[in-house]
Amino acid sequence: MDSENYDSDMHTGSLLSRILVFALPIMAMNVLQLLFNAADMVVVGRFSGSEALAAVGATGPLINLIVNLFMGLSVGASVIVAQDYGADEPDHIRRSVHTSIAISAISGVIVMVAGLVLCKPLLGIMGTPEDIIDLSVLYTKIYFLGLPASMVYNFGAAILRATGDSRRPMYYLTITGIVNVILNVSFVAGLHMGVSGVAWATVISQYLSTLLIMVCLSRSDGPLRFSFNLLRIDGHKLKDIVRIGLPAGLQGLLFSISNVLIQSAVNSFGSIMVAANAAAGNVEGFVGTAMNAYYNSAITFTGQSMGAKEYHQIDAIAKVCAILIFATWLVLGGAILFFGRSLLGFYTSDLEVIDLGMLRLKIKMAAYFTCGVMNVYPGLTRAMGYSILPMLCTLVGACLMRIVWLATVFKWYPTVVILFVCYPVTWTLAGLGQVGSFCYARRQVLKRAMGEAGQAQAVS
Repeated sequence: MDSENYDSDMHTGSLLSRILVFALPIMAMNVLQLLFNAADMVVVGRFSGSEALAAVGATGPLINLIVNLFMGLSVGASVIVAQDYGADEPDHIRRSVHTSIAISAISGVIVMVAGLVLCKPLLGIMGTPEDIIDLSVLYTKIYFLGLPASMVYNFGAAILRATGDSRRPMYYLTITGIVNVILNVSFVAGLHMGVSGVAWATVISQYLSTLLIMVCLSRSDGPLRFSFNLLRIDGHKLKDIVRIGLPAGLQGLLFSISNVLIQSAVNSFGSIMVAANAAAGNVEGFVGTAMNAYYNSAITFTGQSMGAKEYHQIDAIAKVCAILIFATWLVLGGAILFFGRSLLGFYTSDLEVIDLGMLRLKIKMAAYFTCGVMNVYPGLTRAMGYSILPMLCTLVGACLMRIVWLATVFKWYPTVVILFVCYPVTWTLAGLGQVGSFCYARRQVLKRAMGEAGQAQAVS
């Protein structure tokens, strides 16, 4: 497999078209992932009832809580590989690739063990309703058996995207997603395995996706080629990956903690509300996951620009990302508001669940643009080498403020509307902070570049 046949042309044509060409396969991949996740929810909701739907939906914030710390390291891997690729340093790329895969395998095992041990007590602390907690524990334990594979796949996909190849990860996810859907229907509708059937289908699909991504890297040409003989952790690359990835992981962890607290508040309204929240969250995810493609684009384009010392591109990349965020919000957000009830109807026929799910969608879609800014702009800042600032913005603007909101406003007025309003409020605060962080990082990069240019001129 010649990776060059799959790399996006990141140097010719308008920047908007280049970013779109790169982002669209990622967007398609993310949407496919959501469709396959939606298939899990639809199958279990239709064939096993609202309690099973709620049981699966209640596990999302917990899974993200345990996974996100280590998954953030894949962001570090993507940034470092992109910078090495932009600087055209084959030996550095080779060491980054093998260090990343080694980290992913070790992280996957750690996350799996943590999930198996902690899932039951944490679901209890979250106040998961008694009528669904046993099913939630069962689903979570099976799901975490697939985490080593999921971790390796995500790191492998991050490596390919860093070099401009956003298509092959999409192809592999399409294959494994179709397998997942077939297994879902077979296990749940055919064998009546319920929640466990959905979980086992996911695990099998995760290991298949890992097999495909590793075969791809093993057959790649040049410095991307993976070899077990070279699999080791390079100390310098580990330091670079952790420097960028650990703050990203901590941001994901802290964000997940705030979402766990919100999930606990949702749980207090009973299993019907839990089911509605799960279904609405899945529908809403189509907007968020589309915007996530711009986050990956920001990392790759800015990282390669940094490696090639093309600093003038950074402002233009930021402007294009802002335009795409706004356009995506208008188109997809508007479509969800218009077709929301029909979309929720795929998950359940329970009208109360649909009504409550629609309430969440209306509140969140009204301000989802701010969520896009909050999520995408950290990619620009991290690719410039500044990873702590975005973490602090998320910590204060989103996580801390959500905790304050739950402890004050929601405590005073404990209604579903007041609970969900905390999202747009905290998105706006964190988004403003992320834009400020980007401006600071850009200023520092340009100042450093001018200093380097001055030194070079003095030497000559």
